[in-house]
Amino acid sequence: MTSQFRPLPLSPATATSSHAPEAQPASDRVSYLHIDEASETQRVDNFLAKVLKGVPKSHIYRILRSGEVRVNKKRVDAEYRLQLGDEVRVPPIRTAEAAAKPAAPAIRAKLAEQVIYEDDAMLALNKPAGMAVHGGSGISLGVIEQLRLERPQAKFLELVHRLDRETSGVLMIAKKRSALTALHEAMRHHQMDKRYLMLVQGQWQDAKKKVTLDLQKYVTESGERRVQVVDAPLLNSEPGGIKSLKASGIVAQRHAAKGRFEVETQTSETWFYLQEVLGQYSFLQAKLITGRTHQLRVQLSHLGFPILGDDKYGDFALNKQLNKHGLKRMFLHSSETRIAHPLTGEPLHLVAPLPAELAQFLQQQRQLKAIK
Repeated sequence: MTSQFRPLPLSPATATSSHAPEAQPASDRVSYLHIDEASETQRVDNFLAKVLKGVPKSHIYRILRSGEVRVNKKRVDAEYRLQLGDEVRVPPIRTAEAAAKPAAPAIRAKLAEQVIYEDDAMLALNKPAGMAVHGGSGISLGVIEQLRLERPQAKFLELVHRLDRETSGVLMIAKKRSALTALHEAMRHHQMDKRYLMLVQGQWQDAKKKVTLDLQKYVTESGERRVQVVDAPLLNSEPGGIKSLKASGIVAQRHAAKGRFEVETQTSETWFYLQEVLGQYSFLQAKLITGRTHQLRVQLSHLGFPILGDDKYGDFALNKQLNKHGLKRMFLHSSETRIAHPLTGEPLHLVAPLPAELAQFLQQQRQLKAIK
């Protein structure tokens, strides 16, 4: 990913930086960094921590307190939020030099053909199943890291929201901080219509049904994070309840047979719409009202309609059979999203077609139903 600042053409004492990823303020002279869209609204202490790689936070706060760092020639505190066009004065600071790295191998484009919408503010991908949205937990490259590698010239690329690793479909990426902020604001105020398609076990009866359930996260004995529906979450008056949580500032936990529970619960809400009943399966569309972790998977499993292929909350014996018949992934797809454009306000309708492997399995079930 490219550097998120550019030098101003000031005096000879001004640092000469490039847009190369390793560009940093000079260690032997004062640098003047010009804030662009990538760092707009970021706190100045976090901005300095980003550009002064290897410098302890304690030293960053010291140069802020001493006034050696100036924004537009004025002192600022650590909480100051940078504005587009701000000029940040950074004193000479010697940082640890990174060891020379071998030449990186050529990047294979994995996401170029998955773009379903793009302009200067944002882009939307049809995320493939099996690809995490970000690296971690043994995953070296997620969608966002891969996208940054494929687009080294991009100044700013950030995830707007997440999808589970095994879920395919519409995934929004912001290309400007102002777009990211606007999209997050729209999501907080429920100004986004996000639809999913899924094939579940069982015969769903209701044409339209609203499901509201309390969810609680926990960690299994093996260390895996899970979510479950709770009928009676811990109350404020109980030890480790929400009041205690707020008072202590520590996430209170309790041990139970299934693992370690986080006390705070979250209400989850979804509208489900029946599309087709296909023998022992049902094809559903879901409209999210809230966006909790594993929301659709946990709700449907709790109701007795687990999503086919779900390896966390599904019917494991059935999944094994389905794998032999061609369904080798979870049948959950983020099919479309309607939202106002973050900068222009124009309505956007982002559509990700059902992946071929899911469409093929669905067609097989329709053919079986027709035969019977």
